[in-house]
Amino acid sequence: MSTGALTWLPHGKAYIAEAKYECIRVLRAPGFCVPTLGLPIAFYLFFGVLLAEADRSPAIDTLIFVGFAVMGVMGPGLFGFGVFVATERAQGLFTLKRALPVPRFVYFSAKLVMAALFATFVTIALMLTATLAGKITVTPLQAALFVGATIAGSVPFSALGLMIGAWATGRSAPAIVNLMFLPMIYLSGILIPLPASFEGIRHISPAYHLDRLALGTLSEGLDGGVLTHAMVLAAMTALFLGVSVWRFSRD
Repeated sequence: MSTGALTWLPHGKAYIAEAKYECIRVLRAPGFCVPTLGLPIAFYLFFGVLLAEADRSPAIDTLIFVGFAVMGVMGPGLFGFGVFVATERAQGLFTLKRALPVPRFVYFSAKLVMAALFATFVTIALMLTATLAGKITVTPLQAALFVGATIAGSVPFSALGLMIGAWATGRSAPAIVNLMFLPMIYLSGILIPLPASFEGIRHISPAYHLDRLALGTLSEGLDGGVLTHAMVLAAMTALFLGVSVWRFSRD
């Protein structure tokens, strides 16, 4: 995107500069970018490709691929917002940003762009890996819909991470995010089949709904279930953002 493409917006240059330097900053933080970008791909190669049974059905291969893609999308939003916002609040950087003569949303939009870019990279890398390994076969339209769905799916997790960052302290935020990240992967059933008794629990997880939404984009035709899962994710995003705004308004 040309840097002039957004300059017509009020404070457009500030949005561009903030997003640019936010991405550079996290790329220089190996403790964040290496696990966020590398672990989903490494785990998929190990569990989805190297340990795959020779007679595994294409449907199971697709389920596993989508599950790891959702896992890769969750990380940038949860950790990028949850940990960084809480830490920057504790360090006083958030107060400094609020004092600058730019809209407050510039700060948050930069992190949202970073999370979306990381999600895009992980999704495309996983899709290329799965395609080259012969685990999935997708048309260009399905690939585009899938990438678009996962990029949009990074927004609910960014909103959830923002809610954590708004309430947690700098020291407690990493533990809280991990305590939500790992159980969410398990209880949503995106990687490990769950017993029928867990059916109600998985429906409250945004990971489950993103998984269903992403699977729908790889089917032959989009059905009504895709719209339902998209609406649920939108409602969850609104809830997380509402709680975050209420918390920040009290500062």
